[in-house]
Formats: sequence, structure tokens, C-alpha cells
Amino acid sequence: MHRRHAGADRQLSFRTADLDTAHAQVAETFAGHDVHVPNSRELDFRLDLAPAPRLTIGRMSYGAAATLTGPPMRLCYHVNLPVTGESTVEQSGVRRSFVAGEAGVAFGPQAPVLVQWSADSWQYHIKLPKDPLEAHAAKLAGRPIGEEIRFDLTFDLTSSAGQALVATAGFLYAELSRPDGISTIPAACHELESALMTQLLMTVPSQLTPELHGKPAHTRRSKIREVVDYVDRHPEDEITTADLATMAGVSERALQAGFREVVGMSPTAYLRGVRLDRVHRELICGAPGSVTDVAARWGFFHPGRFAQQYRARFGFLPSETVQRARR
Repeated sequence: MHRRHAGADRQLSFRTADLDTAHAQVAETFAGHDVHVPNSRELDFRLDLAPAPRLTIGRMSYGAAATLTGPPMRLCYHVNLPVTGESTVEQSGVRRSFVAGEAGVAFGPQAPVLVQWSADSWQYHIKLPKDPLEAHAAKLAGRPIGEEIRFDLTFDLTSSAGQALVATAGFLYAELSRPDGISTIPAACHELESALMTQLLMTVPSQLTPELHGKPAHTRRSKIREVVDYVDRHPEDEITTADLATMAGVSERALQAGFREVVGMSPTAYLRGVRLDRVHRELICGAPGSVTDVAARWGFFHPGRFAQQYRARFGFLPSETVQRARR
């Protein structure tokens, strides 16, 4: 059985006893893979999803012992937070076995994966597209965008940071599932998504951990990060490069150089990207008005140029986003 959750517009629920149907749904939602269930007669698959603009979060169980293997995901990171049962995971020659509550799992995008779950296992699953997570990490660490994050395969869930990550994932899932929850407030939803990514980066050991936990210095890089934070919070403002330079206390030339060093692009390109993200989110959420109206609200007044910039960032046209949202 494949159905929309009764009484809710935002949560999607899937439940089936057919292995092929379960396999197809997981492949469509998360990533291509092979699955083996020794006793398929025990299968009681369930997947509950809560849509979000920048990530996918859900709860999943098979109701039977299952082994999943998959090729490199390439375009995303995947995090498992087990709540019940036992798990064994493997990637890049590292293999770990643990019970729920002991450890979480962070799969990187560039290597095949293996997962084994006991029959009583259910977990939170979070799919994080590669570019947004790496951009968020670069902003926190003060590094250029584009560096892949090399997470440890497993991380401690018994620590206060680990427990806080599980709590935040549960809260975000619950709020996104409610018809009148935080998903109806785009700015708040964006902040909570950012908080989850920040907690993940601060909790899971990686090559960025020393910088993320180090004491920030008051350098030009830290000033640039403050400007980046301002642009993220106020992209609707009429902001010029001169305004941002004044805010940072540097010359426009120094601001241009600082942005290229910290985020890998000019201030204008970064602001345009943030505004495109806002347009994308409004189109996904079914904002009132035409595509042209939504684009104009965010400062895009040339339809042809806007469509080119949108496609360059997201890989498809604004009209295709509207069609997908309607479906």
C-alpha cells in the first residue's frame, strides 16, 4: 500500500509488505541500491517523510532483517540516527556494528555503502544535498566552498551533542509533518534546517572539526563571515557592494577579495544565489502569483536572464519546479 498520510498535507507515509515496492520507494526517496531480506514474508515496510526545502528527513523501518548495498551517492550525504534495533554499516573499508542509541552514521558521497538492520530497527534518515551542506560547512569553518566533508563513518549518540542532534531531527520532522507547522514559515524553516546542519557538523568528527571547535579570531575572514550571515538573514534588503564593505569595515576591493577567499565567489554572485534559493523555496511551497511575480519579489526583473540563472543553479527551469510542486 502506498498512500498519503491521512489528515496531513505535508507528511507522506508509505507502507507495504511487497519488497519490490519498498525497494522502489527507498530508491526514489534516497538513492539507488540493492536490498536483500532473508524472510520477505515478515516484511512490514514503513517510510514516513516530511518534505523540506533543502533536505529530506524521514523515519523508516522494514519490520524484517534487511541488508542494503549501494553505489556512491555522488550528490548527497546521508545520515542515519537509529532509534531501535541493531545496525552494521560499512564504507571506504571501515565497518562498524552497534545498537540503537550508541551511534549514528554519516555516509559520504564518494564511496559505496553497506547497511544491515535488525528486524526491530527503525531510524531517522536525513538526506543532505552535497552543495548546500558543503557551503554551510565552508561558512562555519571560514574555508572556500567546494571542499568535500570527510566525516567519520559513525559518531557518538550518547554525548550531549549527539542527543541534541537526535532531538533536533525529531523536532524538525514533527514540525514539517504538521499542516500548520514551521514549514508554513519559510524563514523559520530555513533557520531550523541551518541549525540541524550546524549541529551535524559540530557533532560528527571530520577534517573540519578543529576549526569548527576552535576559538574564532577577529580577522578579515571573520568579518566576511559576518557579512555572509547578514546576507543569509536579509537577502530581501536593497544591498550594494559598498553597503557590505562598510558593514565589514573594509574597502570594496578587500571585500571582493575576502568573499572570493571565504565563499569562492563575489558578493554579488553570493547574494544572487541566496535570492535564487528563496525563489526556489517559494515556488516549491506554492507561493501566490506567477513565476515572474515571485522572481520580481526577489529582485529578478529580466525573465530570460532569471531563467538562465535559475537553471544554472538548480539544473532545471522555474516552470519545471512549479510543475513538480503541483505533482
